[in-house]
Amino acid sequence: MTGQLLVGQMMERPLLISGLIEHAEQTHPNTEIVSRRCEGDIHRYTMKDAAKRSRQVANLLQRLNIAPGDRIASLAWNGYRHFELYFGVSGYGAVLHTINPRLFAEQLVYIINHAEDRYIFVDLTFVPLLEAIQEHIQGVEGFIVLCDEDKMPATSLSNAQCYETLLNNESDVFAWPEFDERAAASMCYTSGTTGNPKGVLYSHRSTVIHAMASVGEEALGLASTSCFLPVVPMFHVNAWGTPYSAAITGAKQVFPGPGMDGASLWELIDAEQPDLLLGVPTVWLMLLNHMDSIGKKLESVKNVVVGGSAAPMSMIRKFQESHDAFLIHAWGMTEMSPIGTVNSHNNHMESLSLEERYQLQAKQGRPVYGVEMKIVNDANETLPRDGKTFGRLLVRGPWIINGYYKNDDTSSFVDGWFDTGDVATIDSNNYMTIVDRSKDVIKSGGEWISSIDLENAAVGHPELVECCVIGARHAKWDERPLLLAIRKPESTITEQDVLEYLSDKIAKWWLPDAVIFVDSLPHTATGKLLKVDLRKEYENFLLETA
Repeated sequence: MTGQLLVGQMMERPLLISGLIEHAEQTHPNTEIVSRRCEGDIHRYTMKDAAKRSRQVANLLQRLNIAPGDRIASLAWNGYRHFELYFGVSGYGAVLHTINPRLFAEQLVYIINHAEDRYIFVDLTFVPLLEAIQEHIQGVEGFIVLCDEDKMPATSLSNAQCYETLLNNESDVFAWPEFDERAAASMCYTSGTTGNPKGVLYSHRSTVIHAMASVGEEALGLASTSCFLPVVPMFHVNAWGTPYSAAITGAKQVFPGPGMDGASLWELIDAEQPDLLLGVPTVWLMLLNHMDSIGKKLESVKNVVVGGSAAPMSMIRKFQESHDAFLIHAWGMTEMSPIGTVNSHNNHMESLSLEERYQLQAKQGRPVYGVEMKIVNDANETLPRDGKTFGRLLVRGPWIINGYYKNDDTSSFVDGWFDTGDVATIDSNNYMTIVDRSKDVIKSGGEWISSIDLENAAVGHPELVECCVIGARHAKWDERPLLLAIRKPESTITEQDVLEYLSDKIAKWWLPDAVIFVDSLPHTATGKLLKVDLRKEYENFLLETA
């Protein structure tokens, strides 16, 4: 190829988060934002109100002598005040560090110190968490409690101030600065099963591009006519980027705050009539059980997006057949901002029988534009997209990490691709299915068994609450599946009952070698099953009982 590159004559305007809230205020000023507050009541205001208060947040940061790039942390539920921080902190030029309160105390201390957070904005619920670790996070200069003045708690936190009192003293006039769109906007730490959490630093550019890509029909399908309830937390991966998407589209947001149980969620759904729900399977199981107990139907809900872990087939059927709601699998990671693939409804599904459609819905979906993916073997050779071949899933794109914050570990990066740590298949239509985490897949006699598929098949039994499958050492086959299960109260289900239930749902050689009933199962801070300790505890179980 010869010749000189001809450069387009287009304006170079930076993609900044402040531009999102400015657009929202000008284009969707009357869009409603509804929040359940920690104070116990329901709060309502508009996008215009949120934009005004975001500017007050920026003025507050200026008065606190926050410099561009400084980390400002939040420890808060999904709510309007947290929404204001999303735009006020990042728009000012500081970095919003959203902290997952479900992390262990030692992990909280590590990430606060590692991020070098200067101030922490905290919901009432989490004040005791910070009080317990205050002596170990002495770099934090102050704590700002997200509450009304008359609800300000008596606290041992040093330099604790009331958010509403501070905001009332600030002007709502602020000129958003312009800077390089590659500047850091927010950060979130992974909740890995081993080692310290790793920091993922999002840029303004990556965040805005991700938000633009997420609103289309092939993704979350948000529009000015939408009303959505994000149960997926704002303290982890930016609630899948939906606060930014809402600013673009003017979609109504219904924030659940601390009310994450089935009854509280139903109360908001009944009152606000959202057409889209977003969350993890454990939350939707609580909602479905509550709906059954009160004999109600999700009349307004059209789509339920499930991420975090795969939804069992029984859940896909339940939403469709009992509530006429379409379950959409989505997959992504903290390192991916997080959206990677979405299994949205399309014309092809209309040509399938209901059973065939259910099988397709069980996949994690196709990549949204901007995400490239492939599967490779241990030699990093690309594997075929035949829907059968398993391989390590690699991804790349403009909102995908290229390194961890203050961390030289490059083991997850392969020739410009990010190794997700997942084992997956990709079919000829680009539908991706997560088979397992690379460390969780069970290798039995040289063949792979998906612990995820086995768990989802088992949890479909009406007397089981939750299931976990791990590999245990075996004298002949190296490894065989072991099923740990939690029974419903009063259930007398036996191991043989479970095996008979599974007999026509999975390949015969996938059947667990044993079923152990337990009272509880450990989870990570993001709700995923935590298998590392279980594998150690039960690794010799089959050898010892043989």
